[in-house]
Amino acid sequence: MTDTRLWDRAAAVPARAGERRRPELVALPPKGLPEVGELFTFMRDAELRFETLRLRIQEETATTRGTHLVEMDLLLRHPGEARVTTTEPHRGTAGNYELWLSDGEVVRTYSAPHKLGTIRPVRPAVRGLDPKNTRDFPGTSLVYVPLTSLPMETLPETFVHPAGYCQNVLATGRCWISGTETVAGRPAIVVDCDHPRATEVAADRPDFHVQIAADRADGTILRLIETIGGEVTRRAVAVEYTPDAPVPPSAFAFEFPADTTMLF
Repeated sequence: MTDTRLWDRAAAVPARAGERRRPELVALPPKGLPEVGELFTFMRDAELRFETLRLRIQEETATTRGTHLVEMDLLLRHPGEARVTTTEPHRGTAGNYELWLSDGEVVRTYSAPHKLGTIRPVRPAVRGLDPKNTRDFPGTSLVYVPLTSLPMETLPETFVHPAGYCQNVLATGRCWISGTETVAGRPAIVVDCDHPRATEVAADRPDFHVQIAADRADGTILRLIETIGGEVTRRAVAVEYTPDAPVPPSAFAFEFPADTTMLF
């Protein structure tokens, strides 16, 4: 078991002027398992190891009505272009989706069930955190700046940009690497964590446990399982993971339907 509470390196290593940021660790050792802190550093730079990505996540959550299934499809192309489509299979296919679409400058969202749309600029970065002003700042006070932004507080964001989750959730508990598995047809490293402080109240209890599986080649999270008292309350798995996938020219094109109500 490894105490990772001192891992505070979620903020990305800055690039030199005029250069694209590069992973601090190009690859993990081909044999054996890394230390938890080394794995977290490798995972932080996951998105820098591919140019395009196709990812489908299936999330099952335990509710009072039984298991609830949600699917999220991500298509990404660096730098800046991303499309996330969220559906609930039990509702059927007609008009059952939520869309989040960005070109790196403007974000468009559309809710098909409600026929509501929005257009807004990409959220600006926190000011004052450039390297010349933050040399004496602790790592926990710095912010990861993604190469391609994704909707905040979503599973695609957590899977593709795992640095914040590693630092602010997993590293606050007792973590250890428990082995390896194959997820979505890819070798993955499994990390277990006992009662991390993932929330302030609802799951802040001593029998809360999280397990993730990280892609050994890229560092992307491929599976996330949360349990309370030994019962699975949330299970999110990448059922399709294709880095450097071909992207059609129209992949990020979208026109709002004529009956859309725009919100401002």
